[in-house]
Amino acid sequence: MTAVLARPAIHALLADGTTVRIRAVEPEDRDQLHRLYEEMSPENLRMRFFAASPGSAVLAADRACGPARPGRRALVAELRGRIIGLAEYDEGDERGSADLAVAVAEGLHHRGVGTLLVEHLASAARADGITLFRADALSENREVMRLFSDLGLRVTRRADGPETRCTILLDQDDAYLRAVEDRGRTADLASMEPLFRPRTVAVVGAGRRPGSVGRAVLRHLTTGGFTGRSFAVNPHAHALLGVPSYPAVAELPSPPDLVVVATPAAAVPTVAEESGRAGVRALAVVSAGLDSVQAQGLLTACRTYGMRLVGPNCLGVANTDPALRMDATFAAGHPRSGSAGIGVQSGGVGLALLEGLSRLGIGVSTFASLGDKYDVSGNDMLQWWENDGVTDLALLHLESFGNPRVFSRTARRVTRRMPLLTVDAGRTDAGRRAAASHSAAAATSTLTRHALFTQAGITATRSVGELLETAALLHAQPLPAGPRVAIVTNAGGAGVLAADACVEAGLVLPAPASGLVEDLSAVLPDGAAVGNPVDVTAAVGEDELRACLDLLTDHRGVDAVVVALVPTAVAAATGDDLVRAVTQGPDGRRSPTVLVRMEQGLSVRLLPATGGNVVPSYAEPHAAARALAHAARRTAWLARPPGIRLVPEGIDTRRSRAVADNWFAAHPEGGWLGPRTCAELLSCYGIPQVPWGWAETEDEAVRAAERLGGPDGRVVLKAYWPGLVHKSDQHAVCLDLIGAGQVRSAYRDLRTRFDGRMTGVVVQPLAGRGTELLAGVVQDQVFGPLIIFGLGGTATEVFADRAARLAPLTDLDVHDLIASPRCASLLFGASGSGPVDIDALEQLLHRLSWMAENVPQLAEADLNPVLATSGGLSVLDARVRLLPRRPQDPYLRRLR
Repeated sequence: MTAVLARPAIHALLADGTTVRIRAVEPEDRDQLHRLYEEMSPENLRMRFFAASPGSAVLAADRACGPARPGRRALVAELRGRIIGLAEYDEGDERGSADLAVAVAEGLHHRGVGTLLVEHLASAARADGITLFRADALSENREVMRLFSDLGLRVTRRADGPETRCTILLDQDDAYLRAVEDRGRTADLASMEPLFRPRTVAVVGAGRRPGSVGRAVLRHLTTGGFTGRSFAVNPHAHALLGVPSYPAVAELPSPPDLVVVATPAAAVPTVAEESGRAGVRALAVVSAGLDSVQAQGLLTACRTYGMRLVGPNCLGVANTDPALRMDATFAAGHPRSGSAGIGVQSGGVGLALLEGLSRLGIGVSTFASLGDKYDVSGNDMLQWWENDGVTDLALLHLESFGNPRVFSRTARRVTRRMPLLTVDAGRTDAGRRAAASHSAAAATSTLTRHALFTQAGITATRSVGELLETAALLHAQPLPAGPRVAIVTNAGGAGVLAADACVEAGLVLPAPASGLVEDLSAVLPDGAAVGNPVDVTAAVGEDELRACLDLLTDHRGVDAVVVALVPTAVAAATGDDLVRAVTQGPDGRRSPTVLVRMEQGLSVRLLPATGGNVVPSYAEPHAAARALAHAARRTAWLARPPGIRLVPEGIDTRRSRAVADNWFAAHPEGGWLGPRTCAELLSCYGIPQVPWGWAETEDEAVRAAERLGGPDGRVVLKAYWPGLVHKSDQHAVCLDLIGAGQVRSAYRDLRTRFDGRMTGVVVQPLAGRGTELLAGVVQDQVFGPLIIFGLGGTATEVFADRAARLAPLTDLDVHDLIASPRCASLLFGASGSGPVDIDALEQLLHRLSWMAENVPQLAEADLNPVLATSGGLSVLDARVRLLPRRPQDPYLRRLR
């Protein structure tokens, strides 16, 4: 086994929301570990060592602090500098298995210390090649037995007298990930209580000067009717806005749950340190402009004292629960109480959403302006809304992602319960640069974000306006059963605009069935055109329009109805109110109904309707169509099963890691693999490659051609040298060579043109006819491995016809990858040449996904072209790049 790599210390949450530090044991910990065991009760010592033996405890502490060596790790959990738990493993003679031992400080059981340590130790063990833990325990030790059982890992037990040997398989399957998520959610919610349900709030930096940010936050707390206690911290005032003021946080009558910091940037770390020492449990830092030293000081204080942090550079937080009414923001007005949760990085976007949702009447449940997002993130907000019992609509605006794979798993779970909407910010290069500058975090590519949103079922809009338009529909109306839309209008031109908008949004306008045509004709005035759109004419009355809508919304061939109305003198003269015909129908129509009124000033309004319902009314048809299209896509996503991760046959993970380790031994800086190593790595995952040979001389090239040439003897020569990436651009490929003479001539030509660079040539048989495709992996620095699929060959960059999904891929992800590119119809036989082997394509993508997951150093893999035919597929050219990278466990519980 290779030398043990040091793992950096991290912070994580216990079950009660307490922050602890997980780190490797150091020699200096010996005294603390002695004390850990000395303070244990005789009974706990007996459970740990099978005898109440102080001598065994001393030996155990000394062994844990011994020198690091391969096959052995020891981790401690530290609470404010005090070691409260130890977990260690030691690999025995049987390779791949290790003995596990766990100890938790007296009085700190049942808080998740041992479970958290074992999670982190298991993650380190996987990276070290350990596949299972073994642990001996007294059969009566129910606590440790429960710890092992509740991990979510597969555990077997074998009793041997008074002892039980437990075997714990370390496979990170979905059951284990769900168990980790459940524990993480419990801990996260406990840690967020002081932030969103504080009993006491203090504002540090509130001054006498009108217009200051701190004073505005304090005013919002008081005028918003906060039901808890409020304090100001200002050394120059005894009271501000009728709120008692104290010189420092430490001098408050009792430690507040939440402190809002609105001081100059230079004072923020000191305030955070004082707050932590005083027992504060959460900070919202609205101050902006922190430099790197100040930022580190702020975060260190929060981690040391276990405070959750929103910001810095934020608007604050709010919870509109009538029992709390906490508005600790400096927004223009108080948010209206409601059911939409808002989490944003941009303060401007946050203000727009607060105003828009309040105006629509949807209102807000919880609001957090995340700002620079040092700690509390979108993941935290999703888990809070999932469990607060109020939120039924989630709105996020994130410019960066801290742990995208955990976010994706959380979002997939939450979007099954409520719509999750976001603005797809940073779609252009300029937007991505602005996002990176604004949030001081890596901005991600459009392709990667779209993969995340699609796989997680997130509704991604292109603007704040579109987000509010969609939120209005999802809040007000049932989801459509599908994309089929019927348009009803009293003006032909409005109907045409609505029809164009619906088709452009991806909706379908079916012709009405004959029976429906007869029914509609019977209730509409003479001259009405009963098609789709249904032109009811300007002569339509209120009752006639209502009857028309009742027929359409009850018809099984219609999934949604768009009503485009223009004001007419006819309706005004008769006293008919056509809008009332839409809003005052039966109590709850089966299909969603939306209204378009182009004379309406606001882009979207919610109109009161029968039975306490509401109907969205849009100012133009494209807004209504976009909202309906988003709703239809949500219906389709909810109808999909979660998907299954398949394990292809013939994968050799251990050999693939050995290939990478051996290559790094000679190339520690990383780079592109040579043809032999590349082929060996691909073979570990059963990826089919065209037969090939390596030649470093003219004669070797001829012999390889004679061996590899097919029935007609035609071969291809491809020059190679380290760093060569685009062979076609370099004209480093010679095609359709027949016989020794042409092979020799081609080899000489390549050698002459690339003299001093070329180290050899790859010889392959000339490929037959088929569809050239691209399949590959890109390791995103934030999101992890991304699987790419699309049109290949020399047209790859020209047409950029490709799709992407984040690994690991499920069977449904693979299906989507194949079906998403524009060239998909070719794969299913649209060109008349017959379909390609879809099963082989699916296998290829599954195998790429496993390779991307199993080889953490994989920076890039490019299989192009992949020749697909009805009889299978083969990789004609492959490039793989490895970079030195520490294995990362994206699902390991940790704070940012």
